[in-house]
Amino acid sequence: MTKNIKTIEQERLEPIEKKLWEAADKLRKNIDAAEYKHVVLGLIFLKYISDSFEELHENLKTGEGDYRYADPENIDEYKAKNVFFVPLTARWSYMRSRAKLPEIGKDIDDAMDVIEKDNPSLKGVLPKVFARGNLDPVSLGRLIDEFSKIDIGNTKARSADVLGHVFESLLGIFPAACGVIWRNEQIYT
Repeated sequence: MTKNIKTIEQERLEPIEKKLWEAADKLRKNIDAAEYKHVVLGLIFLKYISDSFEELHENLKTGEGDYRYADPENIDEYKAKNVFFVPLTARWSYMRSRAKLPEIGKDIDDAMDVIEKDNPSLKGVLPKVFARGNLDPVSLGRLIDEFSKIDIGNTKARSADVLGHVFESLLGIFPAACGVIWRNEQIYT
């Protein structure tokens, strides 16, 4: 018996969602689910835009085909491809290199600020909750390490809408972790 495409896709995504949740769940020791959802979803978004950016950045650097005269540091190159420009100090590779440092929370908050500065459509949208005292930098660094193992913003992941599936899955888990049940657009606690 053959599996349909949707079932195969769900099986492929489940390990990603499970890994993300297990990594995120480790933060629960210091902060409640209502607060750490901003941490987790913010990091997932940062990873997503960084993966997308890095892939296009590599293509622009090689300068082949459509990218022959492209400038990999020109924001307009990214806008033309509907990819957010990610400054050097906000890229996932930079965060990974600093994941073990005690100031990683501040680094991520600063990254969110510079991303908003270079991408006005994100102004005031990105969470800046990473430098809070109740967020253990060691746990945050481990979360970055775990998320680093997952591609969610490259072309293959974008075509499968991995980000959408991950967000949908985690948004469904967070209310349950907070003791909230959603029914017919009403909230019950």
